[in-house]
Amino acid sequence: MTSVGVWLYGGRPATAEVEREQLARLDALGYASVWMGETVGGRDAFARSAVFLGATGRITVGTGIANVWSRPAVTAQAAARTVAEAHPGRFVLGLGIGHPFQAANLGQSFAKPLRGMRDYLSRMDEEAAANPPAEPFPRVLAAIGPRMLELARDAADGAHPFAMPVQHTAFAREILGPGKLLIPHQSVLLETDPAVARAKARATVSQILQVEAYARGWRDSGYDEVSDRLLDAAVAWGDEEAIARRVREQLDAGADQVLIAPTGTDLPGAVDQLTRPAPALLGVAA
Repeated sequence: MTSVGVWLYGGRPATAEVEREQLARLDALGYASVWMGETVGGRDAFARSAVFLGATGRITVGTGIANVWSRPAVTAQAAARTVAEAHPGRFVLGLGIGHPFQAANLGQSFAKPLRGMRDYLSRMDEEAAANPPAEPFPRVLAAIGPRMLELARDAADGAHPFAMPVQHTAFAREILGPGKLLIPHQSVLLETDPAVARAKARATVSQILQVEAYARGWRDSGYDEVSDRLLDAAVAWGDEEAIARRVREQLDAGADQVLIAPTGTDLPGAVDQLTRPAPALLGVAA
């Protein structure tokens, strides 16, 4: 089984018809999984997962992440149970507490995110005990800081860190310990010109670093300014072999699977970006 999956941006999803066509392409290329983000009020992560799974016959689908502000815990558990039962062994539930602005938009408080996430998982577990799923499914948490990673270790099957450097993968593995899933996101760009690559990387990274949780994760990983060093760590750019080397670094740091995210493009362009490097990436063994 390959150690490389795909992460697709959730903010500007294509039509369902285009998604079905492009997911079939990813399935045929041999990538292990495809994950999608979710914005509060955007396209529903569970409905989108069902579209992805229905359009493919092999690939695993993960929510990266299903935002807790989008639905109550019992609804999330019921939705995951339904999707997993319809597609046995092909669904991974990624959950995350999201960000303060998302809670504020719904008139909710983000004051204690760790406690909120813990309580959400507890309510899911109560629902699972009352209505056991017919098909098991892994549950991983969006986790960057040490306490959320500890919760991912203790109350879930692992972690799905977003947009962090290789150093963070090693940090996360140390906290998670062996036997827990670690599935980091890694931006990639098939571009060999350093000036062009870094300009495109800067646009993506600047947007990510506007969110304090990500900015803090980078500072804690030893990056205190948006320099070429940070851009190169955030986005694996270059030819196919350069991107494959970054995937290998992530795996060597403790990742179980690396989710590559094409930079600066949506469907179908994202799949176009992933076609050429597929042989090199899928040849990377864990």
